[in-house]
Amino acid sequence: MPLADLPGSTTDPDAAVVRVLSYNIRSMRDDRRALARVIRACAPDVVCVQEAPRFFRWRKAAAWLARETGLVYTTGGATAAGPMILTSLRAHVEHAEDTLLPRVPGLHRRGFATAVLRFGGGHRDTGTRESGEGAPERAEGVRLGVVSCHLSLAEAERYEQAGLLLDHLAALDVPYAIAAGDINDRPDGLAFRRIAGKLRDGWATEPWGSEATSNPKDPHQRIDAVFASEGVEIIGCGVPAGLPGVTDADLLAATDHFPVLAALRLPRVAAV
Repeated sequence: MPLADLPGSTTDPDAAVVRVLSYNIRSMRDDRRALARVIRACAPDVVCVQEAPRFFRWRKAAAWLARETGLVYTTGGATAAGPMILTSLRAHVEHAEDTLLPRVPGLHRRGFATAVLRFGGGHRDTGTRESGEGAPERAEGVRLGVVSCHLSLAEAERYEQAGLLLDHLAALDVPYAIAAGDINDRPDGLAFRRIAGKLRDGWATEPWGSEATSNPKDPHQRIDAVFASEGVEIIGCGVPAGLPGVTDADLLAATDHFPVLAALRLPRVAAV
């Protein structure tokens, strides 16, 4: 698929197309302007951030990034030990939460940033509406559960966290779910394979763009990924190198990872 052919965001009567970006931004310690330019050029509906600022004035840094990219801070950052979620105004946020994972002494604390989003139902409804008989009905729109994650550098802890991630997604009880982040593992690793055994790996399913995500100066491995549950149609997924508006100079200057961009089609499901 040519890079320019990755579809933009749309909402049709039968489905919504959602663009998801996963990006390790190394606490915004590099070229912030380049980082913002890359994110804007990818035109995402959802950004799953890893290594968001976590310390002094971290909320101010998160607000700057949201403002400069035309997005809205949704959840995460220091409260999730690094993962964060930004969304466009197209996404209605039904629920957001941050989860800290069990800490192993001597290792970095990890967590999940989580949001349940709805696309295509408008922003003023509350998730239900009254039917003609007075009984509540599910509001229109397509619901998507999103988890941004950054797994451990330690193999045993990383494998355990992969299982916690799958359990966390399943507990969201949504028709569609995605997990996106820095897995710190290659596709043949135990943790990566544990996740891919239950969810579909975006690049492996519909490769688009480039594969390697680490590191920009010597791209040789894929340790960042977007995973999707059954029912999500993965239109394309990969590193947006060569996408109009995404320059090599900005990708090199923004952070020490390449971003992963995915276009996902979410068919509407009957309300229950």
